[in-house]
Amino acid sequence: MAVPLGFGIPDDISRLSLEQGREPPPPPPPNVSNDGIVAFDITSKFIAAAKQLSPGELVKDGFFTLFESVGALEIMDPKMDSGCLEPGDSLDVDYDVSRPLLPEEVLGIIDQLLCHEMAWHIGYPLSQTVLTSVYVESILMPDPATLDEAHFIRSANGTPPSPMHAVLRAYCLGLLKTCGDVNERIKNEHYYEEEDFVTNTYNRVLLDDFNVEDVRDVIKDASFVLRQLGDSVSQDLIEALNARLLLRYTFLAAIDHTQYRTEPDRIRSPWKEAHDLLPRIKSSHALGRPVPEACSAKLQRKLASTMPPRPIVQTSFDDAFANLTRLISDGIEVVGVLNYTDPICLQTFVSIFQAKKPQPLIFVRTLLQSFLFKDMEVLGHKSIRQLLDEDFCIVSLPDSILLDRANDDIEATHDPRFAVAEHMESFRQRAAQPYLDILRTFCQNRCRVRRTLCHIVRDWENLQFDAEDLDQVLQHLVGERPVVYQSAAGPVETYSLPLSSWAYLYKVKQMEWIVQLGFELEVYQPDELAGMYWYLNYLAKNRVQHVERIKTFVVQAMKNAQKQQQQPQHRLTPAAEAQYTRTLNFVRLSLLDAAVTDSLADALSCLYTVLIRLGLVKPPPRPYGTDELRYELRMRPFAAIGLPSLPTFEEFSIGSRQSDASVPELLDLADRAIAGAKRGSEVMSKFPENEAFSVGSHVRWVQTIKNGLKSCIATGLAVSMVRKALEKNGGGEGGDLQIRAEVPTPDKSYHEWWIVPRIVPVR
Repeated sequence: MAVPLGFGIPDDISRLSLEQGREPPPPPPPNVSNDGIVAFDITSKFIAAAKQLSPGELVKDGFFTLFESVGALEIMDPKMDSGCLEPGDSLDVDYDVSRPLLPEEVLGIIDQLLCHEMAWHIGYPLSQTVLTSVYVESILMPDPATLDEAHFIRSANGTPPSPMHAVLRAYCLGLLKTCGDVNERIKNEHYYEEEDFVTNTYNRVLLDDFNVEDVRDVIKDASFVLRQLGDSVSQDLIEALNARLLLRYTFLAAIDHTQYRTEPDRIRSPWKEAHDLLPRIKSSHALGRPVPEACSAKLQRKLASTMPPRPIVQTSFDDAFANLTRLISDGIEVVGVLNYTDPICLQTFVSIFQAKKPQPLIFVRTLLQSFLFKDMEVLGHKSIRQLLDEDFCIVSLPDSILLDRANDDIEATHDPRFAVAEHMESFRQRAAQPYLDILRTFCQNRCRVRRTLCHIVRDWENLQFDAEDLDQVLQHLVGERPVVYQSAAGPVETYSLPLSSWAYLYKVKQMEWIVQLGFELEVYQPDELAGMYWYLNYLAKNRVQHVERIKTFVVQAMKNAQKQQQQPQHRLTPAAEAQYTRTLNFVRLSLLDAAVTDSLADALSCLYTVLIRLGLVKPPPRPYGTDELRYELRMRPFAAIGLPSLPTFEEFSIGSRQSDASVPELLDLADRAIAGAKRGSEVMSKFPENEAFSVGSHVRWVQTIKNGLKSCIATGLAVSMVRKALEKNGGGEGGDLQIRAEVPTPDKSYHEWWIVPRIVPVR
C-alpha cells in the first residue's frame, strides 16, 4: 500500500506557512483506503464534553506516556503554569500607580519594600521580593533611557502628580540602584548561588546605566520637598519618611565608597551614618499603613524566567529590621580589615569575623573578598609577595638572609644570593595560591568553608613536598649547619627546614579546622564524638611538637645572630630584635593554643568514652553501617595526607575506646587535662592584642578564648557529676546511676567547637 503524502508528519509542522498574513487552506480529509473504516466529525461532541469540565480540571487517558502526563500536569495548574488564570481573573494587575497616596500609605509601602530587600539579601530571588512591587515594575518597564523617564507615572512633562509620589519614587530609585550595585559586586566575587544568593534579575535592568550621585540628588530633592509639607503632614510622619530617604541616601554612599580601600575612615563614615538612623526607622514603623495590593505575584508572568510562579516572600518588619541592623553593623566592622598590621592578625580577623553567629550576610562577605583580593592587591596596598614574606618572617624566618630584598639586586649568576632569590621567588609563586585560598575560603558560608578546606589541604600537602626539596637546596646555598634537636625519639642532628616547617604548620592547622568545623556543623553523631575528639587531640599533639621544633631553631638562630654582632654585649639591631621578639610571641601563642586544644579535646574524649561505657550515650541503630565504614568516611579528607600519618582503624578504635583504663581512671585523666586547658586559656585571655596577633579583632578574640574557658569549666562540672553518681552507686559501672546525659547542639554550647554534654539528675 502506498504511504499517503504527509503521513506521520506532526500537525504543528504541517500547519507552518511561509506566507505572512494569509491563512493556509484547510487540510484535505484523510484518504482512508481501508475498507470498513468510517470517519465521523466529533467536534461538536468534544466541545460539549469539554464544557462539562471546570477550569483547571485534568482528564488523563490511560495510554498517556510519562512525558505526556508530566506535561499535562503543568498546564492549567496554578503552581506550575504561569499563564493559568482563576475564573474571573485577568493577566493584568488591577492597581493604579497614579492614585493619590496618603503619607501613612507611602510609609507602609516603603517599609514593605525594605522587607522585600532584606528577604533578597538572605537568599530569596528578586522575582519573589522586590520585583513583585507594582511601583518598581512601573519604573523599570519600559526600560527608562534617562533618569527623568524613571517614573512609575509617565506623564508628558515627566513630573509626578504629588509630593508623596515624589518621595516614593525617590526611595524606589535609591532601592533599585542599591540592588543593582549590590548584585554586581556579589557577581564579581566568589560565591555559591545555590547556597548564598540569587543574582538573576529576570531581564530587568536595575538602573545600572545611571550614576550614583544622580540618584542621590533625586533623593536629596525629595527630602527637601518633604520638609516643606509641615502644614499638611504631621511632623512625625515627615521625620519617619525623611529617615528612610536618608537611609537610602547614605547606604548608596556606603556601597560606592567601598572602592577607596586605602581610606578606611572614608568607607566607614556612611555606614555609621546609616547605623545612627536605625532607631528612628524602628520607632516610626507603627505610623505606616500597609498597602498589600501594591505587590502582586502576577508580575512574575512578565519576567524572563523558566520557573513556575511562586508566592511572594512575606517577611515581618521585625525580622527585616534585624537583618538590616546586622548588615549595617557588619559593614562597619568589616572595614576594620583594612587596618593592616601583619598577615597573622589579618587571618585572625577574617576567621573570627566569619565565625560570627549569625554569619555575616553574603554582601558583607563579598565586600571582605573585595577588600582582600581586588586587582591582585591585598587590602589595596600590599603585594602578595609582601604578605608571604612577612608571614615567613613571623613563623620561621625572622631576620633571615632568605628574605633579604638585597638578593634581588644580585646579577652575578655565580653568587649564591642570586640562586637564593630565584628559588625563593619560585616558592612564592607556588605558595601564593594555596595561601590566598585560606583567606578566600573563610569568606564563604560555614558549610562551604569545611568542604573547601578538605580540598585545599591536599594542595598544602604538595606544597610541603616542594618546600622540603627547596629547603635542602637553600641550606647548601647559605651554608647552614645542623642543630641537635631533642625530639620525642631522643636527640637528633637536623636542619631547620624553614619553608617546609611553615607549610606543615599551616597544613596541620587546616586539618584541625576541618575536624572542629565538623563539630560546629553537626557532622558527627553523639556516639562519634569520643573518637573525633581523640583524633583532634592527636592532631593538636602533632602541632605542639612541631611548634616546639620551630622554637628550637628560632632560638638557635637568634643566638647565632647575637654572636655575629660586633657591638658590645653582642646586641642585635633594633629591627632584628623586633623580628625575633615577634616570632617568639607567635611561637608562644601557637604553643598555648595547640596545648589548650590538645588538653580539652583529650578531656572530652575521655568524658564521652565514659558516657558510652555507662550507657548514657547510646549509638542509634545502624543496620547498614559499621564502625569501620564510618571511620573511612570521617577520615576521607585526610586519606591523602602523609604527615601527620593517618591512624589505622585499629589505632583509632584503641585510642578512642581506651579499653585499658577504667572509668575512674578516665575521669582522673579528664580532670588533669581540664586543669591544663583552663590554665592555658586563662593565660591567653590576658594577652595584649599585639602578642595575641588579634589587632583589629581583639575584643571578639578574647571572647572566643573565654568561651573556650567556659567549656573547660562545664566539662569539669560534667566529670564531677558523673564521678558523684558513680560514688553514690558504690563505684560500680552497672545499675541505675540516676543521671542522664544530654548532648547539646553547637548553638546551645558555650563554644561551637566544644560540645560539652550536660549531666542531668533523674529522680
